Amino acid sequence: MPIKPENRARYPKNWEEIRGRILIRAGNRCEGSPDYPDCRAENHAPHPDTGSKVVLTIAHLDHVPENCSDENLKAWCQRCHLNYDAEHHAKNAAATRRNRLAVADLFPE
Repeated sequence: MPIKPENRARYPKNWEEIRGRILIRAGNRCEGSPDYPDCRAENHAPHPDTGSKVVLTIAHLDHVPENCSDENLKAWCQRCHLNYDAEHHAKNAAATRRNRLAVADLFPE
């Protein structure tokens, strides 16, 4: 997943080096996630199950970009990464909606 501009400063300056190291460790294939432990989709090839072009991303298992220890990072295809992050994304979306409603209450049109 691309790094959002507002989060760029949370990543270390050598992020590209770290990312490269994780991709080498993974053999340029998905390392498999809890929901799909046997996934070994190859970077830039069609996904064997979905058929979509695989773009490996580096997942932070604890969702903390500052924690770049190798044990906290996994090379994952889109399916594995999005599935793993689904609950985290849902919580963030709910918080964003609550915050927008709170601001709307403060500044009615």
